[in-house]
Amino acid sequence: MVNVNWTKRALKDIDHIADYIAKDSVHYAKIQVRRFLDKVEILKLFPNIGRIVPEKGQSDIREINLGNYRIIYRIEYINSTS
Repeated sequence: MVNVNWTKRALKDIDHIADYIAKDSVHYAKIQVRRFLDKVEILKLFPNIGRIVPEKGQSDIREINLGNYRIIYRIEYINSTS
């Protein structure tokens, strides 16, 4: 299992999306935020599940889709000396 670290920008983007949806429905805004969080949880077990972001072309920068949203993430490999 790996760690997932959210950037400040990603959290701010989720907040903006939730605020926009909440103008019509707070209930659905909460559901969308939960969907983002749940979708990213799979990366803890399967970090390579996303496809390589085409415009970047780097194997460590990947994306998973959730409806009309792209969740872009970077895999950082850390050497462990055990």
